[in-house]
Amino acid sequence: MSNYAYVAVDPNGSEMRGMLDVADQSEALKRIKEMGLFPTRVFEKSSDRRGLLQRRSADKHNGIARRRLSLDRLNISLFPQRVKPSVLSVFTRQLATLVEAGLPLLRGLKILEEQEENRRLKAVIGSIAEAIESGSSCAEAVSMHPKIFNSLYVNMVRAGEISGALDVTLERLAGFQEKAQKIKGKIKAAMFYPCAVITIAIAILAVLMIYVVPKFKAVFEGLMNGKPLPAFSTFIFGLSEGIKNHSIVALCFLITGAVLFTLALRTKFGRLAFDYLKLKLPILGTLFRKAAISRFARTLGTLIGNGVPILQALQIVRETAGNVIVGSVISRLHENVKQGDPLAPTLKTSGVFPPIVAGMVDVGEQTGALPEMLAKIADNYDSEVDNAASAMTSILEPIMIVFLAVIVGSIVIAMFLPILGIINEGLDPYSGAKADM
Repeated sequence: MSNYAYVAVDPNGSEMRGMLDVADQSEALKRIKEMGLFPTRVFEKSSDRRGLLQRRSADKHNGIARRRLSLDRLNISLFPQRVKPSVLSVFTRQLATLVEAGLPLLRGLKILEEQEENRRLKAVIGSIAEAIESGSSCAEAVSMHPKIFNSLYVNMVRAGEISGALDVTLERLAGFQEKAQKIKGKIKAAMFYPCAVITIAIAILAVLMIYVVPKFKAVFEGLMNGKPLPAFSTFIFGLSEGIKNHSIVALCFLITGAVLFTLALRTKFGRLAFDYLKLKLPILGTLFRKAAISRFARTLGTLIGNGVPILQALQIVRETAGNVIVGSVISRLHENVKQGDPLAPTLKTSGVFPPIVAGMVDVGEQTGALPEMLAKIADNYDSEVDNAASAMTSILEPIMIVFLAVIVGSIVIAMFLPILGIINEGLDPYSGAKADM
């Protein structure tokens, strides 16, 4: 039998420490869970010389690891590396798997720290492990890094610790992150094609207008013998000359417009107008609306299903909504629920959520199965986002092809009109004189 010291969290979220006289670490973990506690750290306490030497060796190793971690953090501060949501979801899934397999949380974090390739996340994992080793709860340790772990993540972890089911909570959180990334990826894929076509069209137009069209203009001025060019050709030549002579001014204008647009989005009115426009666009508006509804339903359902109080859950959902218009609706929901009103009437009169969503939420509230109903709503709108993205791509593909053809075709026609005029008048295109018939 050996002595094992433990640090655990009780159902109320308070930290508990103690000693157990058991055969091994697995037995210690089993005993701690039987006491209704959630273990965050379990380690053997040895009183003999060998144990003392082991602890000194471990302290030396930990000191080296801490110094290495400090160097990693210094490297990150000098050369910051972004933690992508996909990388964070993989970390959450792996941590959930390790905790579910019975490994102590601290040991699982150490394992993930060793194998993590992202320098910034590696340092953050080390920082979380140090905080937990110092006596902090996992939620407190995670909340120290708000730029990586948002309020949704922190509150989900806190709810999992209080309920004693951190592994289940992490599994649900990983699933939530993966589905959110999937929807975001579908929207990006749907918007990639038109953006790519427009970029190519602008590049082709710039090359034609700056380099190709002026050369044709010089040729035609020598062939027409003072006769006026066709009106459409004159317009294209004038447009080409304006672009060529004022390209730097136009580029500065575009950069200034982009900067002003970015600054406008940081204002309350600008963000409100932009988010309103996103929901009202003819084709993309439907896609953005369905994605916002899916995000709202899945976030709220996940939080409530993990024991987060509904008022706190609504506040988190509002912060992570990603759209000011949807956020204002959630604010009204928060105020009405605080006064004892249900969710469904506010959703029905919001103008953002369709009646079917309000009806399903109403059924969920009446039957006491609101988290399950919200999950069904999210799954339904996830599939609708997928279908809308595919349909939008199918519609925009011929439109973009025609758009590109019109731009290039107009320039080609403008170049051919003078040639047709020369041929119709019987002029020799090489000498400008009447051709012999």
